[in-house]
Amino acid sequence: MAERGHPDFPLDPRYPSDPVVATAVSTDYGVLDLATARRWGYGWDPAKSAALRPKGRRMTNAEYAGLPACSAEASRRLMRGIDLKRDWLYASTRAIEVDKAVKRDPRLRVAWDVWSRCVAEQGFTRYPDPVAAYTDTAWHRGSDGNTRHTQRERATAVADVTCKRRHHTAELWHAARAQKQAADITRHRDRYAAGLQALRTYRATIAEVLRKLG
Repeated sequence: MAERGHPDFPLDPRYPSDPVVATAVSTDYGVLDLATARRWGYGWDPAKSAALRPKGRRMTNAEYAGLPACSAEASRRLMRGIDLKRDWLYASTRAIEVDKAVKRDPRLRVAWDVWSRCVAEQGFTRYPDPVAAYTDTAWHRGSDGNTRHTQRERATAVADVTCKRRHHTAELWHAARAQKQAADITRHRDRYAAGLQALRTYRATIAEVLRKLG
């Protein structure tokens, strides 16, 4: 950025305007902690969110315009020696397919149905699965992804966690996922090994850069 005319560009800058944040589920299995569900529903403590925000000043519009080129250059340097499409993205690509297989697992479908009926029996929406409960638009997430922590939301989250505990939903879900992942790794062992080597190469490059920076 300095070479492009921005010598005082901050190391941890904020965007010129606050970006829209996509909602991500807190765990692969939705909300799991009962105390968190009681206090924050499907959201989280705003103080924690603030602590993770960039500490530097906002970028100017001119700096923001120059950022993509510099980010691309940095990525090229960090990814040297790695085949991005063949090796680096392989595991994440397979994860999508594995997740589809997990969702088709008859045992998991039964577990979700038991969980769903349990939540409905407590007077709440009969969601198809825990992720649907977590991402319900009724919780009115803001641009930071956090919810409003309404009484209805918090009560739903408590029922969600209670039913997961009562019927071991997360454990059954985890077992199904682990089985599908193990089978996929066995079928594509060479490709996964190449992906692991790409990760090791990337970490070595990061270590080298950090040493040079001191």
